[in-house]
Amino acid sequence: MTTTVPTARAAGPAPSAVRLGLSRGRLELLRFFRNRDAVVFTFALPTVLLVLLGSVFGDVYEGTGVSASQVLAAGMIAAGIMSTTFVSLGVDIATDREDGTLKRLRGTPMPQAAYFVGKIVLVTVTTVAQTVLMLAAAVLLFDLALPGTAQRWATLLWVFTLGVTACSLLGIAISTAARNARSATAVVQLPYLALQFISGVFVNPISALPAGLVAVASVFPVKWMAQGFRSVFLPDAMVAFEAAGAWELGRVALVLGAWCVAGLALCLTLPVLGSANRR
Repeated sequence: MTTTVPTARAAGPAPSAVRLGLSRGRLELLRFFRNRDAVVFTFALPTVLLVLLGSVFGDVYEGTGVSASQVLAAGMIAAGIMSTTFVSLGVDIATDREDGTLKRLRGTPMPQAAYFVGKIVLVTVTTVAQTVLMLAAAVLLFDLALPGTAQRWATLLWVFTLGVTACSLLGIAISTAARNARSATAVVQLPYLALQFISGVFVNPISALPAGLVAVASVFPVKWMAQGFRSVFLPDAMVAFEAAGAWELGRVALVLGAWCVAGLALCLTLPVLGSANRR
């Protein structure tokens, strides 16, 4: 009697880092939306600040018909992006490092890139949702006009994309500065809050700020995101209230693009997935 030994089937190609990252992103989203406290805080805080501050500062800029609350709304979108990307990633990755998540992932076949793709999926979805929520509040409560031309919608798209990319990469990089999860919040909140004040988010027009503070803010992405969003949602009459008297969209793209490159370089050189036992 002849015994037939079954031959093993050839293994298929290993899933790509992008495919694994998308699966990881789905898990990140499920974990996020199951945490009701995180959901409420992430989405409610910027919108509540917008509603409160917009209700307080209701003055109209002379000769423009634009209210201070409408200017605030445009700038608050930039602050919201930084919150859901830079702040969230800085804290989340530091937490994953301390609780052993990163150590366990290093022991699996999953490529490191898939972990970061998953995080980017998470912050992209939450940032889009938060931006839509803030715009809805601004339109309903403060009569903010949505872009009226295809060109302005295109500007909204590229400013949003570059802003999310730059702030996400910087959030990943700054997570290495936190010694543990408890200190991560302080590490990311200081630049987050400081940049909002000196970048013309809370103080409008930005030309009212001291020139030295505007010069410092001009180095960082928030000022340029806010300026780009103001060019989208506000009439051209408001350009006179910008620090340079112009929207400077070319410079907006240049600075945000430069921070995307710098953020990527930092992520590639810093020990983002470093020891889970750092103290």
